[in-house]
Amino acid sequence: MGLGGCIILIGAGAILAFATDWHMDTVNVDLVGWIMMIVGIIGVCVYASVMRRRRMVVPPTTTVVSDDERRL
Repeated sequence: MGLGGCIILIGAGAILAFATDWHMDTVNVDLVGWIMMIVGIIGVCVYASVMRRRRMVVPPTTTVVSDDERRL
């Protein structure tokens, strides 16, 4: 799931938790909204940590040979 999917989960969960007043006998809509928001936040955190690892710049390990060493 990408960053966009996580943000959609957070938004849809917030709508279910705060902006609706539906009452169902079998499903607690507020709880479903909270669960969706929590899953979305966890997804954003995981996505951010994965992207941080990808962006690390590793210094090159090649050796530089100068002109003085080539003449020997």
